[in-house]
Amino acid sequence: MGFGSTFLAVDWGTTNRRVFLIDGGAVVRTERDDKGVTSVEDFAAEAVAIRERFGDLPMLLAGMVGSNIGWRPAPYVAAPAGVAELAAGLLWIDDRTAIVPGISTLIDGRPDVMRGEEVQLLGAVAAGLVPADALLAQPGTHCKWVEMAGGKVADFVTAMTGELFALLRKHGLLAAQLSGEVTLGDAFLEGVEAGKRRDLAASLFGIRAAKMLGQRDDADAASYASGLLIGTDVAARLATSSHDTVHILADPVLGGLYAAAIQAHGRNAHLIDSHAAFVAGINEIVRQ
Repeated sequence: MGFGSTFLAVDWGTTNRRVFLIDGGAVVRTERDDKGVTSVEDFAAEAVAIRERFGDLPMLLAGMVGSNIGWRPAPYVAAPAGVAELAAGLLWIDDRTAIVPGISTLIDGRPDVMRGEEVQLLGAVAAGLVPADALLAQPGTHCKWVEMAGGKVADFVTAMTGELFALLRKHGLLAAQLSGEVTLGDAFLEGVEAGKRRDLAASLFGIRAAKMLGQRDDADAASYASGLLIGTDVAARLATSSHDTVHILADPVLGGLYAAAIQAHGRNAHLIDSHAAFVAGINEIVRQ
């Protein structure tokens, strides 16, 4: 079983997916759609459809497609884990289709899991985008904070930062105040400063109190709340890390918010191209 120099890679998440046609290590075609695992009933048929569009080629899948809500569960590899461990743990659907396993940790008795992020993390190291020993952040619905050691995922923490913000915007006392756009400005940075206290529950109610007392306009409330949540997340993680620089795998907008919060703590922040990292990780898994 193998892939050869020309193959398909699919970053298959919960709500969307991206297909890459890779030839000789380079991406020659890519496509993104909203067919995440929660909207797919027949994964085998989807694999056939992808091959009809991109070519009848070997396929390597990563992300939630390997979860218990995906095509078939791919068992987790225990941290510390590198490319070799992922390559050895591939779940083969057939002789031309495989799923990358996730990574788990139980260090100090604290359980955590990741699925999909591991390809980007290890790819960033393989491509020389980050050092072999580094602190990486992957902002999103569930933000991953990852300690890389010797080029492997040594340990990590997941924070539900993005999901909490989405819930606050849709439900509860603050929802009506948080409909505005989030921008990187004074209100966001004020939220970051409040987040340094790491008293999130009380600080969130402060958004309501500020409105009642005329201290903050609702137009700034969403930016402040975002800064508060991201700031609390950043404060908690940096309190236990000695790294001077945090490498961020994210799009420029969300990555920029995290970079500003990290810099507010006196640390350096460096944005990494997450798509380039994914492709590098996939190529390295195929090579090994």
